[in-house]
Amino acid sequence: MKRIARWSVLPLLLTATVFLLYDISSHSAQAGTGTVVQLSINDAIGPATDDYIERALKGAEKTDAELVVIQMDTPGGLDSAMRGIIKNIANSEIPVATFVAPTGARAASAGTYILYASHIAAMAPGTNLGAATPVQIGGVFPPDPTKIDKDKPGEGDNKDTAPQNVQDASKSKAINDAVAYIRGLAKLHGRNAEWAEQAVRQAASLPADEALKLNVIDLVAKNMDDLLQKLDGRKVTINDETRILKTRGATVIQIDPDWRSRLLSVITNPNIAYILMLIGVYGLILEFYNPGAVLPGTIGAISLFLALYAFQLLPINYAGMALIFLGVALMVAEAFEPSFGMLGIGGVIAFVMGSIILIDTDAPGYGIDISIILTFAIASFVILFTVVSLALKARHRPVVSGIEELIGGQARVVGDFDRQGTVVIHGEHWRAVSETPLHKDQMVKVKEIDNLTLTVEPLEVSTEEDKT
Repeated sequence: MKRIARWSVLPLLLTATVFLLYDISSHSAQAGTGTVVQLSINDAIGPATDDYIERALKGAEKTDAELVVIQMDTPGGLDSAMRGIIKNIANSEIPVATFVAPTGARAASAGTYILYASHIAAMAPGTNLGAATPVQIGGVFPPDPTKIDKDKPGEGDNKDTAPQNVQDASKSKAINDAVAYIRGLAKLHGRNAEWAEQAVRQAASLPADEALKLNVIDLVAKNMDDLLQKLDGRKVTINDETRILKTRGATVIQIDPDWRSRLLSVITNPNIAYILMLIGVYGLILEFYNPGAVLPGTIGAISLFLALYAFQLLPINYAGMALIFLGVALMVAEAFEPSFGMLGIGGVIAFVMGSIILIDTDAPGYGIDISIILTFAIASFVILFTVVSLALKARHRPVVSGIEELIGGQARVVGDFDRQGTVVIHGEHWRAVSETPLHKDQMVKVKEIDNLTLTVEPLEVSTEEDKT
C-alpha cells in the first residue's frame, strides 16, 4: 500500500513541475518586456521625500527595472531635500523620468530643479513649472547695475546705494548659486538653460505646451500609458552609456511611501515637530513637579527626542528655539515665584516670538501655523496662571495633614505625670512634656513638636473637676 501511494504521487509531482516551469518561463517573458517603477511626489518636498526617493531608487536598481517614473505635483520645498533627490537621480543606475501629472499639477520651485535633473522631463497638458527663485530670500532682487540710470537722482550715487547693496549681497549670492546650479542641470541633459535662469531670477513659469516648444521638457503625455508609449525606443544616456528604452507594454509597479517614510513625513511637519517639542517640555516639567509619576516623564522624553530628531532635519533658527525655552522657563518661574504676572507675561512674549522665528525658511508647507502658536501660548499662560492662583490659596490655608497638623490640637492625658508622660491625640499615643503637673483625662493643647515629643500645656478649663 505504501509503494502504491508513493507511485501515485509521482504524476502530481510531474504536473506541478510542468506548471512551475511554465510559470517561470511566462514570468521571464513578462520581465523581458520591461518593468517600470512609478513613484509619487504629491506634497511639499522635505526630508521624508528625500528618504522615500532614495530608498525607492535603490530598490528599483535591485529589480533591474527599465525605467523609474516620478509622478510629481509639488509647490516646492526645502533646498537640502531637493539637492538630496537630485543627487540620487544623478547617481541612479536606472533612467529616471519626472512626469508632472495629472492635469492641474505643477512643478514649482524645487520641483523645477528636479525636472531639469531627470533624464527625461515630461508634463501632462494643463500643468506648469517654474517660479524657481530661492524662497528664503523673499523674491526681492538686487538691482541690475547695467540698468541703473545715472541721470536719475540717487541712481548713480554710491553713497545712497551702498547700504542697499550691502543688504542685497546675501540675496545676490543665493540667486547666483541657484542660477549656476540649474544651468548646470540644464546643460547636463541638453535643455534650455536661458529659460532656467529666468525661472530663478524672475520667477518665470511656463505651461506644458510652451515648455515643450522652448526645449524645457522632452515631451507632453496625457497619462502614464501615453508616456510609456511615447518613451518606447527613446535613447537615454546614463553613466556615459546609451540605452534604448523598451517601455511599450511594460509592467508598471507603483511604490508608495512605506510606514517609515510616512512616519518621517509626519514628525518632520513643522507643526507636528513643534507640538512634540512642547509636549516633551511640559511632560518633563510635570514629572519634576511630581517625581515618580512616570507617565508624564515617559511621554515627555519620547516626544522631545522625536522633536529633536525632526529639528535636526529641518532648517531651525536656534535663536527661536532658545526664546521658546526661555519663555517656558519664565512661565514656570512665575509658578514658583509669583511676580504679579511680570515673569509670566515676559515668558509668553518670548514664547510667541521664538515660535514665529523657529523655522528658518519660507518654503511652502514648512511654516508653523500662527493659530497653533497662539493656542499653545494662551493655554500655557492660563494653565500657569491657574497653578499660581491655587498655590497662593494653598499657602494661606491651615495645615490639614502631617505632623504639623498636630500643633494647636487638643490631647487627653493618659495618666498623672509631672513633666513627662503620655497623651492621646487623634487616637494615637504620644510622648509629651509639660512645665506643669497634669492629671489623668485632663485636656491639654499641643504647643510644638520636637523629635516625636509633644510639648503641651493645660487648657484653661479642661475637665469638670478643674471647674470646681
